[in-house]
Formats: sequence, C-alpha cells, structure tokens
Amino acid sequence: MQKVVPNLWFDHNAKEAADFYVSVFTDSKINALSYYPKTEEEGLADFQKDLAGKVLTVDFELGGYHFLAINADTTFKPNPSISFFYTCNSKEESDELWKKLSEGGKVLMELGKYPFSKCYGWVQDKYGFSWQLMLNKPEGDKRPRIVPCLLFTKEKDGQAEDAMRFYALVFKDSEVGNNLNKYPPEMGPDRTGKISYADFRLFDQWFAVIDGGQEHDFSFNPAISLMVSCVDQKEIDYYWEKLSANPEFEQCGWLQDKYGVSWQITPANIEELLKVPGAFKRMMEMKKLDVAKLQETS
Repeated sequence: MQKVVPNLWFDHNAKEAADFYVSVFTDSKINALSYYPKTEEEGLADFQKDLAGKVLTVDFELGGYHFLAINADTTFKPNPSISFFYTCNSKEESDELWKKLSEGGKVLMELGKYPFSKCYGWVQDKYGFSWQLMLNKPEGDKRPRIVPCLLFTKEKDGQAEDAMRFYALVFKDSEVGNNLNKYPPEMGPDRTGKISYADFRLFDQWFAVIDGGQEHDFSFNPAISLMVSCVDQKEIDYYWEKLSANPEFEQCGWLQDKYGVSWQITPANIEELLKVPGAFKRMMEMKKLDVAKLQETS
C-alpha cells in the first residue's frame, strides 16, 4: 500500500478530471469513489449543500502510482509549486502525452532538448495541475515513473535542502538521494548554492525539491496535499506533532508544515471509518483525527 498519496483539490469536477488522467496515462485506472452525506444529520456542512450525495473523492492510479482527487470548490486553486515528474520511455510517448496534457492548458517550459535532458517539457494541464515530462536515461539509473516535485518560491526560496533533510528525519524509513545539484556561480549571487534539483525517499516513494526563486507569484497551498496513511492513533499523533506548524490551519486531519506544504494525516482505513453513522460529521469538527471518536456508534 502506498504510504503517501497526493491529494488533488478540484472545483466540482474531480471525477471528470480523474477520467481524463486515466485516459491519458498508460497502466491507469479508477479504484474507488466515495460520496458526500446527503443531509445535515449525516454530517453535510451548510457550505457543502450543492455537493449533497455527490462524489466526495476519487481514488485513482496512474502508472501504478496512487492519487486521490477531492471534489470540492474554488477555495484552493492548483499552481506549479507542486508538480509531478513523469518519466517517459520514448520520444513518441513524450510527444503523445504532451499533446494531450497541453490541450486547454499552459506551457511552462516547451517540450524539447535541454542540457539536463534530451526531451523535457513542463506543462500545466486544463485543470491547473502541473506535469514535468522527462525521458528515461538509456544507460540506466531509471527514474521512478512518477515523482512529486516541491518548488520553493517567494520567501521559501533557498529552503529546499533544509526541507528535504527535515522530511528525511521525520519519516523513519527515508533517505536523501545522491542527486543533489546546486546552481553554479554563473547563475548569480541570488541562485548560487541553492538547489536546482535534489531528491529524497519516503518509504518506497521518491520526491524531488527545487529552489525556484522569489519572483514567482505562487507558493504552496492546499490544492495539493500529501496524505499519510497511518496504521493507528499513535502514528497519527507522531506525524501530527512533527509536521504541524500552523495551528490556525489544522482542520479535519489537514495540517501545514513550516515550509507551507499541506499534509493530511489519516488512518489507513479512513474510508471504512467514514461509513460509521455520524463519523463524517464528527470528522468535520476535528483538527487532528481521533480514531476512537470516529468509531463511536452513538
């Protein structure tokens, strides 16, 4: 089971988007749907009335990598602060993916040849989520199919390496990778020594970090959160204590760390727990999730 699952926030079109991604990427499928309560008695909040009984989440996978899409509203809008590297096995595959992902979207870096790759491109799709297409190296050292990438901008620029090492300390089965690349002096004093690309492993998943500069008009927000599936309350408590840095942001198992990255700390069986009568309503009133209270039947 994938321990850390990217959670994507959609404006009333999560199922449509998941269907699109499954049609675009090979070896992909939708695994399960969950639904909003139908009434206030079941836990539906007043601001969710237009979603009563509709799809709440879509569990899907692309190339064997799990994602969760949440059907929500306009509160959060995705931006390139978190994107997804997708490794292609051929130029033909890159071209085909590029064509589909760029339609109705926005090109951030044109698909083409770069010093670091024979074929690379960065695109924001029509739903606002960002993909970096990269070719596998024929000589080996194959990249994982999908790697989430954290881009540190504005006041967080320059914190990529610190964040990577922090996460590697918090998560017990983790390591900092060998790919630690820094901007050279010719990039100027503002870039020198900052991370141009580095990676780290949490459990069996790889993540990347980049210092993106202070000139961008976007930074981390909850449109993409990283959901950690925990085996019990003790593990929930552990990650909550280690990661949460903004008490005002804590809600329904969501937290924000000191770098501004959003996480969801949830029990692995959250879908089953939310089937308990009243559990959804109780969850909406919580900050850190309490498994015992979610299990109450009265």
